[in-house]
Amino acid sequence: MVSLDQLPETKTGLFIDGEPRGADDSLRIIDPADGVSVVGYAAAATAKLASAAVAAADRAFPAWAARTPQERAALLEAALAPLEADRPATAEILTRENGKILMESVIDSIVFEHRFHLAIALADQVDHRTELAGPPYRTQITYLPLGVVTIIVPFNWPLAILAASLPQALLAGNTVVVKPPPTAPLATVRTVQQVAQALPPGVLNVVTGADAEIGAALIQDDRVKKVCFTGSPAGGKRIMAMAAGSLTRVALELGGNDPAIVLADAELDADAMQRLFTGVFDSTGQICMAAKRLYVHRSRYDEVVDGLSGLLAGTRLGHGLDKRVTMGPLHSRRQLDYVRELVEQARASGAEVREFGEAVEGADLSRGNFLRPSLVLDPADDTRVVAEEQFGPTLPILPFDDENDAVARANDTWSGLCSSVWTADLDRAAAVASRLRTGYTFVNAHGAAHLDERAPFGGFNGSGMGREMGMEGIREFMDTHAVGFPAAPQASPAHHE
Repeated sequence: MVSLDQLPETKTGLFIDGEPRGADDSLRIIDPADGVSVVGYAAAATAKLASAAVAAADRAFPAWAARTPQERAALLEAALAPLEADRPATAEILTRENGKILMESVIDSIVFEHRFHLAIALADQVDHRTELAGPPYRTQITYLPLGVVTIIVPFNWPLAILAASLPQALLAGNTVVVKPPPTAPLATVRTVQQVAQALPPGVLNVVTGADAEIGAALIQDDRVKKVCFTGSPAGGKRIMAMAAGSLTRVALELGGNDPAIVLADAELDADAMQRLFTGVFDSTGQICMAAKRLYVHRSRYDEVVDGLSGLLAGTRLGHGLDKRVTMGPLHSRRQLDYVRELVEQARASGAEVREFGEAVEGADLSRGNFLRPSLVLDPADDTRVVAEEQFGPTLPILPFDDENDAVARANDTWSGLCSSVWTADLDRAAAVASRLRTGYTFVNAHGAAHLDERAPFGGFNGSGMGREMGMEGIREFMDTHAVGFPAAPQASPAHHE
């Protein structure tokens, strides 16, 4: 059993222009596992301090952009040096402020560093030049960095999600202001500051505070050339509306209502069922690319329900620092109430709801944001738990008889982030995947653990715009520049004396 009252409080400040900065006020961060324990305090910046961070990034931009991509890559590589030794402390803080189990917090920190290395490996491609031969012109097409970039990070996997855009923006030659999530900022501030203090002043800054206080300064300032936001569709709409006044570009990753389609010939051994289970229920279901609607061929329906039920029966709920725990609380009481409402609406509509899992010995689930995981069996397609993104530990399972019907139902949604196809026939998987309107399709797997992080990632439809990671992710933070020359040298005019 974890004794929360013996854990130290963490205090983080701001980091602006190469220096730690304080603030007169602070954000109090509460552990979602009990709703009362104070994890720590993060500086609450004023709009003036947020503006100072933008100004510092703007001053640092010319010199940073003037370096070669290889020089920037070498500096970024060196800046990662302190992270490994600090990982245990960072992971513990992240679990306490976020709620997820410790193993996932460790992975979050590891993925942050890993994604930096993937971006750094692309340094030689950043300055790629395309030549269009003449006549009439000889034209060169290159790419230039944008300037100051604001990156706004969500609570669920803040380090991994930040590293889907931060190293790409920096490698491309931009300078950055990071805004961590106000309800879980501590581990992100700690990590970003360790990287930032090894870079030239102003290249990387981190500012925490209330959205209403610092949001406009980080989005609507004319010096900010792009805003990268990961969060809810409603949040993305607000960001886009705020950015419109200054014509600031946006990259938005807004979650999804991911469908998974299990075809009649799917291989559903123990390993496959485990991949399906984790693709739904990791992080208490609070992952944008989690499977949130499961369409199963009727001939395999009972097999899938029984397989997931068996795995869910072993769920043990409690504080994420307890090694016996396999599922922590939801991050917020608001989200708990929302997911519970979806499940109860499905139950009231006539769908069967099966709940699973038990508290570990000594855990009081009534104090925190805990919800037992559940399966919702054969709900109608217009049930809210099907039509809306649950972002919690519940899964609707829907039978189908015809593949075309399953694809049509999978595509009938506001979202378009990820999807998955489960079949023994990889050619058939490719054919079905080509019909799914999502940015990424997994085959015989689902979720972040199976993502090829070399590939671009992003969504269709209401799941956002723009791409993260890969070369496409780097180009998101660059502008295309064409220079046209005469096709042949022009003769100099003759001089007569």
